[in-house]
Amino acid sequence: MVRQIRTFSRRGFGGVAAASALATGAPAAAQTRAGQTGPAGAVIPGLEVLLGPKRALLTGKRIGLVTNPTGVNRNLVSAVDLMAAATDFKLAALFGPEHGVRGDAQAGAPVADRLDARTRLPAYSLYGATRKPTPAMLAGLDILVFDIQDIGTRFYTYPWTLALVMQAAREAGIGVIVADRPNPIGGVSIEGPVLDPALASFVGAYPVPIRHAMTIGELAIMMNTDFAIGCDLSVVKCANWRRGDDAPLTGLPWVSPSPNMPTPDTALVYPGTCLIEGTNLSEGRGTTKPFELIGAPFIDAHGLAERLNQRTLPGAHFRPAWFRPSFSKHQGQLCAGIQVHITDRTALAPVETGIAILLEVARHHGKDFSFLPANPPFFDRLAGVSWLREAIIAGQSLDVIKAHWQPELAAFKLKRAQRLLY
Repeated sequence: MVRQIRTFSRRGFGGVAAASALATGAPAAAQTRAGQTGPAGAVIPGLEVLLGPKRALLTGKRIGLVTNPTGVNRNLVSAVDLMAAATDFKLAALFGPEHGVRGDAQAGAPVADRLDARTRLPAYSLYGATRKPTPAMLAGLDILVFDIQDIGTRFYTYPWTLALVMQAAREAGIGVIVADRPNPIGGVSIEGPVLDPALASFVGAYPVPIRHAMTIGELAIMMNTDFAIGCDLSVVKCANWRRGDDAPLTGLPWVSPSPNMPTPDTALVYPGTCLIEGTNLSEGRGTTKPFELIGAPFIDAHGLAERLNQRTLPGAHFRPAWFRPSFSKHQGQLCAGIQVHITDRTALAPVETGIAILLEVARHHGKDFSFLPANPPFFDRLAGVSWLREAIIAGQSLDVIKAHWQPELAAFKLKRAQRLLY
């Protein structure tokens, strides 16, 4: 049976100056200046709402904090530091997803449990020996707080860390609070295949599309209700976010959610160009433009750019480019390919863009291009379906491919509409 889900908004935010100061890390007297950074109506992350007007949710409790470097307030003060300094509740343990609490591990690298050097608290890894908190890790805790910036793409691992945290909390009989944050690629446009449950993995545990247009808090509610996790869940909403606003429009500082996600442009192209990870093309890891630079030693850069530009894909222009990855695929080799330049952030359809790149490469470089071998293929886990890889090999048109995912996408949209908070 699904347990209670509560949502909390910003009502009353600006009440007691001292409480709000604790949320921003500023002295109470300086709260108007330091705590209310930016223009009136600027987005306030759920962390600040939780540590301000909704602080009573934490008072007197022993807290476990699931976070990483993105868990900051508008003044870039870490949730770890803010909570460790509290006297009305006790921060007792830290939990880190892929890349770790402090963001010091590369993509896919296992992270070990450790003692956090700054706070001397145990920092448990949820991307090492276990990806789900164990009963021993949760012993003595009353609540788990989750504060991590997601990027709105199904195959990012953070939502699935949250799912396992929620499962563990339900089993341990403790609550979960999600301090919500905006979807940095916007909360309107939805794209791509809905995950086939037979391909569930840590790059997609539940049937959602590649670009789902939900916040991490909204996903938590969907997972708790529609996918029957059933934990005691509270979602503290961020304030003043409009669904159509992507990262540059929120006014919030950008902290890289992972080592290969340096800018909001990276996040916006990622739902499509991350599919390249499942092939023998470089997705630009080991360059300063990961997921924007795509190529391989065998690509005709000018030809690929010309053919892609002839497609007049919305919001994108393709420039012939050459690069030499410092690590990952084709390390140290000169790669030819393209750079994806965003010309219209609202119009860009990243999943469509990524598939178009693969269609052109498969058609014109079929002897050299391949999907990485695995069982099932890693590309299928990323796509969430097996038919997309088969459609690319067969050279199906982009319109036919997009039509294929529409029935499942329509059903998802109906379910999603019931879980939106903004």
